[in-house]
Amino acid sequence: MPAVSSSVGSGAAGAAIFAGSASRRYNYFEPRGKRATHYEDVTCDVQPDPERYLIQDWIISFNNGKGAYTKDNTRAQSSNWHAFRAPDQEWERTHYQRQSKIETMVQSVIANARKAGAPRAFDRAWIKILQTHLGAWKHAEFGLGTSLMQAQRYGYTQMINNATLTNASYKMRLAQDITLYLAEIGMDIDGWDDEAGKRAWLEDPVWQPCREAIETIMGAEDYLEQYFAINLIFEPLVGELFRSGFLMQAAAANNDFITPPVISAAEADYERNLANTIDLMYLLATDNRHAEANRALMSAWIGKHATLADKAAAALQPIWSQPHSKPVSFEDVRAVSHERVGRILGELGLSR
Repeated sequence: MPAVSSSVGSGAAGAAIFAGSASRRYNYFEPRGKRATHYEDVTCDVQPDPERYLIQDWIISFNNGKGAYTKDNTRAQSSNWHAFRAPDQEWERTHYQRQSKIETMVQSVIANARKAGAPRAFDRAWIKILQTHLGAWKHAEFGLGTSLMQAQRYGYTQMINNATLTNASYKMRLAQDITLYLAEIGMDIDGWDDEAGKRAWLEDPVWQPCREAIETIMGAEDYLEQYFAINLIFEPLVGELFRSGFLMQAAAANNDFITPPVISAAEADYERNLANTIDLMYLLATDNRHAEANRALMSAWIGKHATLADKAAAALQPIWSQPHSKPVSFEDVRAVSHERVGRILGELGLSR
């Protein structure tokens, strides 16, 4: 067990015995596996905590007396916030490396496609869909990324903050990729309208319920509510529905072989973010002291955000009828999304 200030009363070197005090590996935490991973070495206990090793209490506090990190930034409760380890084990170096590889791939795809004149072969109806609806979707990704950037500041541990911040970074990268992609292919297409996406996001009735769902998430004051709502509710019900269920399915049938690889990285991003979120929420939903209260809290989050996500998804239905070639129906894709969210929540012992 880690030492606490009340049990030691001193911050002097050697005053307390910690988990790694006798080890030459200098670990002051219990690794999840037999040995600590590189991710754990550079992430665990980087952030100070008076309940563990910061015997002299918080070094920096706000003028209201609270320390730099507080547990009441969320209504969820945990017996040990430091137990969380992100399954993707992403930290600063690995995150930059992965993002760099994705950007290199995306830019290569776009450059090679433009050299081959691919954008000029797009079906005319599909061109309108890209400039209007993919152009609108970049604002959705930006909104989710902004919400996660806000949420990561309030996490109680470095491990939670890392997982939330990398999630935000993926979203902001995708919003940037879509923006640059549309701008580049627009140079090859006569009559391209760069402002169509923004107008649709602000004015088109198809997108207003999506705006409402995202702005509700952005307005939530509980950072774990934001994290939960994005990855366990909005993404499977709306994000995957539009990206995988429409863009990835319909693009090739309308002579577009560029959009799928640009969007595909986002689906891989989501699998990582989903695994991280489920792992954290599972710890809370099975906590030996707070499980019941946490599950009740999560059920309230589901009731609030699933209703808005369902409304947002239903409003997008007209988009499925706009391409000349329609390889998949909205009803089939919607059924898949409902099954998907049911499986996700089922892993936590929750349901809609």
